[in-house]
Amino acid sequence: MKRTDAAIEAEIVRLVNAEKWRVGTVAQQLDLHHSVVRRVLQRAGAQAPKVAPRPSKIDPYMAFVHATLEKYPRLPASRLWQMLRERGFGGGESRVREVVALVRPRPKGEAFLRLATLPGEQAQVDWAHFGALKIGRAERRLLAFVMVLSYSRKIFLRFFLDARMPSFLRGHVEAFEWYGGVPRVLLYDNLESAVVERIGDAIRWNPTLLELAGHYRFGPRAAAPARGNEKGRVERAIRYIRDSFFAGREVVDLDLLNVEAAQWCREIADARRWPDDRDKTVREVFAEERGVLLQLPDDRFPCVERVPVVVGKRPYVRFDRNDYSVPHGLVRKDLEVLADLEMVRVCNGVEVVATHERCWDAGKPIEDPRHIGELIEEKRRARSHRGMDRLRHAAPASAVFLQRAAERGRNLGSATAKLLELLDEYGAALLEPAITEVLARDVIHVPAVRQLLEQQRHAQGRPLPTAVALSEPRLRNVVVRPHDLAAYDRINKDDSDDHEGN
Repeated sequence: MKRTDAAIEAEIVRLVNAEKWRVGTVAQQLDLHHSVVRRVLQRAGAQAPKVAPRPSKIDPYMAFVHATLEKYPRLPASRLWQMLRERGFGGGESRVREVVALVRPRPKGEAFLRLATLPGEQAQVDWAHFGALKIGRAERRLLAFVMVLSYSRKIFLRFFLDARMPSFLRGHVEAFEWYGGVPRVLLYDNLESAVVERIGDAIRWNPTLLELAGHYRFGPRAAAPARGNEKGRVERAIRYIRDSFFAGREVVDLDLLNVEAAQWCREIADARRWPDDRDKTVREVFAEERGVLLQLPDDRFPCVERVPVVVGKRPYVRFDRNDYSVPHGLVRKDLEVLADLEMVRVCNGVEVVATHERCWDAGKPIEDPRHIGELIEEKRRARSHRGMDRLRHAAPASAVFLQRAAERGRNLGSATAKLLELLDEYGAALLEPAITEVLARDVIHVPAVRQLLEQQRHAQGRPLPTAVALSEPRLRNVVVRPHDLAAYDRINKDDSDDHEGN
C-alpha cells in the first residue's frame, strides 16, 4: 500500500467530512487504494459517508438464509444456493457465497488451560509417518513410534516398518526400558492399535493392549477428540523430530537409523531446555522424574503376532508377503504363525514345527535346508518304490531277486535302477526269464542278468536294442505284460476242429 504523510491524511479527512466525498472518490482523486483511505479515517476517528445499499435479489430470502444457517451452521453455500433456487431465487451461486461468508454463525472461541502433570504421572504415545524404505523388491512404510514423558519431555524414538501389533507392543516395551520405569498413565490419540471402538466417552480397548497395561501396571487413556491441548506434547515432539533429526537424512538401513535415533535422543533431545524452567535441561528434569516411575516387572511382555495359516500343496506358509518352509508332512494342514520383529515361528498346536528369521523383503521363499533335504529324500524313496512296483508288475521274479540282494547286503537302489534300464532295453518278455534263470543259478548280480540277455540276443541274431524317446514321461511307467501266444494257437485249433466237423 502507498504510504501517506500528514498533509495527505489531513486532506483525506477534510474531503470526507467537509466536502462529503465518498471513499471511492477520494481514493480515485488522490491516487490511493480505498483501504488506505478507510484506514486513515479510522485512525482519525472520522466516519465515511454512509451509502444506501442497493437492492439485491437475495434480500427477500435473507430470513430463510439466517434461519437455515442457524440450524445448520456448517451447511455448504452450494447446497444453500440449490435450496434457494427451488424457492424461486434467480441469482448466481457466487452471490450466495458472498452472503453466507458474511452471515454464517462463527463458532465460539474456546480457551484451553495449560495442562500440568506430576512427575511420573503421564506419557503420551503416537505414530508418525516418515515415508518408505526400499528392501529388496519390497517398499515398506517407515513409521516412528514416539513416547514422551509429559513432565520432563524426555523423548523415546524407535522406527518400525509397520504399525502392526507386534511393533506397537515392542515400542512400549523398549520405551519403558529406555526410561528405566513405567509412567502411571499412557495417553493415546485414538490409535487403531489401542482403541477398537469409541462412541462418545464409551471406549472399547484393544484386548492385547489391556494385557500389556496389566503386565506393566499402567492405565491407558484416550485423548478427547478435537482436543489438541491434551496430546500436544507428543505432537510437538514429532514436529521436533522431523525438523531436528529426520530432515535431510538419507535412510538406507533400519537398524542404523534406530542407532542414530537413540544417539540423537541422548545427545540432542535431552540437552534442550525444559519448557517450564529455561535454566534446566530435559536431562536434568528426567533425572528427578525417573525415581517416581513405576518399577519394571521381572520379565518382558511377549511382543508376538498370531496369524492362522494353511499349508497348500507345497510345504510353505505365506506370511507378510513371503513364503516360509515347513516339514513336508504338514501339507494341507491348518497351522499358526507366531511372529515378532526378528523371528517367524510356525506352530502345529503347541508344537513349534519351523523357525525362520523374519524377512522384510517381498515374494521370497525362506527355506530351512532340513525341510528341503527331507523332501528330496522322500521323493527319492518314492521314486525307488515306484521303480520297485514297476519291476514287480513287469517281472515278478525281480521281487525275489531284490530280496536275495538285500540279504547279501547289496545296494537295492542301484540294483533297482539297473534292472529298470534292462527293462527299458529288452522288455518284460525277455527280462523275466533272464531273472528266473539267474535265480536258479543263485548268481544274484545285475551284471549276470545283463550278460544272459546279451548272450540270448547274440544267439538269436537280434540287433542291439534301440532306446525310444517318449514324448510323455508318464508312458515310461506303463507296464505291458506279454501275453502267452499259446492261447491264440488253441483258439485256431478249436476253429479248425469246428470246420472239420461241419
